Amino acid sequence: MNPQPFCRWTMTHSRVRGLSLSFQGCDTELLLPQDDACIPLQPVMVVKSGAEPSAISFMGALRIPGVVEFSLCLLFAKLVSYTFLFWLPLYITKAAHLDAKRAGDLSTLFDVGGIVGGVLAGVISDKLGKRATTCAVMLLLAAPTLYGFSMISQFGLGPTIGMLLVCGALVNGPYALITTAVSADLGTHKSLKGNARALSTVTAIIDGTGSVGAALGPLLAGLLSSYGWDKVFYMLMAADFFALLLLLRLVTNEMTSSKSGPISPVELKKH
Repeated sequence: MNPQPFCRWTMTHSRVRGLSLSFQGCDTELLLPQDDACIPLQPVMVVKSGAEPSAISFMGALRIPGVVEFSLCLLFAKLVSYTFLFWLPLYITKAAHLDAKRAGDLSTLFDVGGIVGGVLAGVISDKLGKRATTCAVMLLLAAPTLYGFSMISQFGLGPTIGMLLVCGALVNGPYALITTAVSADLGTHKSLKGNARALSTVTAIIDGTGSVGAALGPLLAGLLSSYGWDKVFYMLMAADFFALLLLLRLVTNEMTSSKSGPISPVELKKH
């Protein structure tokens, strides 16, 4: 009698937690797929990303073409803007012979003109693609306008309101353009070769340099006002003139550039 090819496993009287388990006649079978199915192996590609570019240094940011010029230009532009911000109510009180409340209300028109000037500067520079040229033209017009304001403000309320709006637009237009669009353009300049980790450093350098002018302007105005308000306006016109001089090289590069029409970055030649 030949033994049958099966395996029988019997477990009797096994107790687990009071339960009697009985396994009898458990034929074991190997559970395998009937077909010899071949599962193809998918190749796994490991792509190593290149090292991220490091943040630009302070000296590296200064070497970007246009950063030094625009930073110093903003210094003088902020000097003029903040001098008007702090000393304009007092000047209107003295020149137009108004009380302090009306002079304070009237001085807000300078900021209203600044809003219009900032919008115009942005629109014009986007259409022309020439940031430095837009700032230079507005600064060129601002200097004689400041002198005109010092003369016309003595002739009544109407001319004073008009000149305040014009002065605010021409003075704050370049200031607004440099701190926004110009800083963004320089922070992503083509000389950085795609390294986007320079925008914060460039913006800090430009705006921080401008803050020096914001501190110096009211201080100088306070010292010069004792010698007459004409001296204060001469100082403001000189500041606009220096800001214009700092942009002459960039304006020349933009005017001689082969590209024309609206462009997104500032086209500045390398040093």
